[in-house]
Amino acid sequence: MCSSDLILAACEITGAQAIHPGYGFLSENAQFVQAVEDHGITFIGPTAEHIRVMGDKITAKETMKALGVPCVPGSKGGVPDLATAQRLGEELGYPVIVKATAGGGGRGMKLARNAGEMESAFLTARSEGKAAFGNDEVYIEKYLTTPRHIEIQVFGDGKGGAVHLGERDCSLQRRHQKVLEEAPGPAISAEERARIGAICADAVAKINYAGAGTIEFLYENGEFYFIEMNTRLQVEHPVTEAVFGVDLVREQIRVAAGLPMSFTQEDLQINGHAIEVRINAERLPNFSPCPGRITQYHAPGGLGVRMDSALYDGYVIPPYYDSLIAKLIVHGRDRTEALARLDRALGELIVDGVDTTVPLFRALLGEPAVQTGDYNIHWLEHWLETQMAV
Repeated sequence: MCSSDLILAACEITGAQAIHPGYGFLSENAQFVQAVEDHGITFIGPTAEHIRVMGDKITAKETMKALGVPCVPGSKGGVPDLATAQRLGEELGYPVIVKATAGGGGRGMKLARNAGEMESAFLTARSEGKAAFGNDEVYIEKYLTTPRHIEIQVFGDGKGGAVHLGERDCSLQRRHQKVLEEAPGPAISAEERARIGAICADAVAKINYAGAGTIEFLYENGEFYFIEMNTRLQVEHPVTEAVFGVDLVREQIRVAAGLPMSFTQEDLQINGHAIEVRINAERLPNFSPCPGRITQYHAPGGLGVRMDSALYDGYVIPPYYDSLIAKLIVHGRDRTEALARLDRALGELIVDGVDTTVPLFRALLGEPAVQTGDYNIHWLEHWLETQMAV
C-alpha cells in the first residue's frame, strides 16, 4: 500500500471528514487530491484541477498570461529538441535558463550563459526532469541577471472572491533553495505591492481558486515576471501571518468547511516586519546532510519570537528526508528591530549533537548587504564562494 492509500484508509477507519496536507509530499499531488475528492472527503486546499494546471509550468504560465499576470519572455510551450532550443537561445538572447515543466525546488533547472552551454543545459534539464518527476519536457526562459525573488501570498474562497496578503522577499537562496525569507520586501514600495497584489488576487478570483496559494515572481528594474504558482501553504507562511496578524491554516480550514473568509482586503494592513530563517541539519561549509541524535535542545523565546520545530532532547533526525529541522521566525516594529531579535534568538538557540546552519545566519547578520536588504537571488552564492576562498 502506498502512503496515499494508507491515509485514505485511516480516514475511512476513523471517520475523518477532511485532510490537511501541510506543505510537503502530497500537498500538490493532483492524483491524491482527486482520490480524496472521489472518496467524499474534504481536501483542505485547492481542487485537483487547479493543482494540475499550476503543477505544469508551461500550462501555468499560459494560464497566468491569459489572466493578465506579467510573465518572463520565453518559449511558447515545451521545447521538443536541441535544435529548437538553440534557435530559441539566439532569439531570446543569452543567458537563458532551461526548466523542466514538472520541476520544482530547483531541480531540472539549468543555465546556458551562451550558445556553447546550451546542449549541456538542455540535456541535463531533461534528464533531471525525467529522474525527479517522470517527465522530461522542458521549456526555456530569458535569464534575468540581477533579480529578486518576490512572492505574493493569495487566498481565495473558491467562489470568485480573493485577497492578497502582500509579498515575501525570498532572494537569499542557495542552489535555488530559499534560506531566509522576510515580509514586507525591503525593495518593494507600497504602490508596487498594491499593483501586483491586485493583479494576483484578481487572477485567482477569476478561476475560483480556494484556499492559500503563492504566486512567485522574479523582480528586476521595477518589473515583475511570473515564474510559478505554489498551490499550497508555503514553508515561509509564518512571516505573512506575523505582519498581518492572521492564521492562514485556520483560514484554510474555514474556507474548506464552506465558511466565508474572516477578513477582507481592506482589513489586511501590514504591521511591522518579520523574518524567517530555515535551520537545516547540515555541515558547513559544504552543506552536507548531518542526521543524528539531538543531545540538547533549547528553543529561543520572548516577544516577537516563534520557533516551529518538532525537536526535543534525544530526538533522532533521520537521513531519509529534507534536512530542514526548524524554522525561526521573528517579528519587530520595523526591519531593524526584527534583525536585532533574530540575532538574539539565534544566540539563545541550542541544538547540540548535530551540525546546523545556525552559524551561517550569525555570519550573514554581520553583512552590510543583509543589514540593508540590498541583495538579489545570486548574492548568497557569490558570498559563499568568497567565504570559501578565504
